[in-house]
Amino acid sequence: MTIPVSRPAVVLLSGGLDSATCLAIALSEGFTPHAISFRYGQRHTYELDRAVMLASSLGAASHRIVDINLSQFGGSALTDSAIDVPKNDSVDELGETIPVTYVPARNTVFLSLALAMAETIDAADVFIGVNALDYSGYPDCRPEFIQAFETMANLATRAGVEGHRLKIHTPLIDLSKSQIIARGLALGVDYSLTLSCYDPDDNARPCGHCDACLLRQKGFQENGISDPAS
Repeated sequence: MTIPVSRPAVVLLSGGLDSATCLAIALSEGFTPHAISFRYGQRHTYELDRAVMLASSLGAASHRIVDINLSQFGGSALTDSAIDVPKNDSVDELGETIPVTYVPARNTVFLSLALAMAETIDAADVFIGVNALDYSGYPDCRPEFIQAFETMANLATRAGVEGHRLKIHTPLIDLSKSQIIARGLALGVDYSLTLSCYDPDDNARPCGHCDACLLRQKGFQENGISDPAS
């Protein structure tokens, strides 16, 4: 009897709720996940501490943190301390325009580096926890962007040119935050280890009022449970 060999995959792991769920899904689908996180010049790096814990807790085969510095360009409340992180009291107050928490080209940069990693470990699969429903309106979380990047990746890499097509997996893209949490709980994700807040305090406690906090709160409330990280 031939024992199936688990396929390697690269999983983008931020330390937040979505990426933790994405890692658990990759594992449940039989992949051997190699996690990658980024120290990209964000105003706080508490999320990276959580990424380390999550990679260990969920059983990633490896985890690396890559240093880049998008704060050199600014233009986002997540990388520029001169720009305030927007705060609201409910999700009903969230605007429909692209918020100042959008980091220019972030997912394009992250996916490009994940693509480089994938080629070096002979992986044909990359997982990213983007979502097109309960999100803050970021253009690089849309299905159109992912499809275009996958096309580009298969034109720009030796693996793609030689016929080993790369697949960008977005298992959360059509799920609500409530559905994401339910899926993660079913897979045993310990959400107490995750941090989603854009502006935590000095003790890494979530602010409770940024877009990420409000969407997270809504997701747990719709599941009828309290956020274990609160």
